[in-house]
Amino acid sequence: MTKDGVIADTSVWIVFFWDKQPIAGKLTALIENHQAFLTGVVLAEILQGIKNTREEKRILEAVLGVPDLEISNQVWAKTGQMPALLRRKGINIPLTDAALAVFSLEHSFSLFTLVKHFECIPGVKLYK
Repeated sequence: MTKDGVIADTSVWIVFFWDKQPIAGKLTALIENHQAFLTGVVLAEILQGIKNTREEKRILEAVLGVPDLEISNQVWAKTGQMPALLRRKGINIPLTDAALAVFSLEHSFSLFTLVKHFECIPGVKLYK
């Protein structure tokens, strides 16, 4: 297990809320060990999928205790540049995923994801 921080992306949080193992257990351990971090991008993606107020309350109670990352405009600028750089190499990723990759690189954190295209992004450390 890493001693550094880990950013869990939306794919991992969805599995966590469905309590599917072993992913849910891994994220639970990261949260309990104060290693998990949340970004506004992931929070927004999670909340856009809620179906009712009960689900919203359950999700907010779970995620709002997880430390969030403050993101500067300089980091957002790098986020905007990354998809263009990757496209030149034949790699297409959504802006939200570029944001998570840049955030993890800027903070020297690992990225906990179930999305395969993160493996193609140079320098991104994936949490297993």
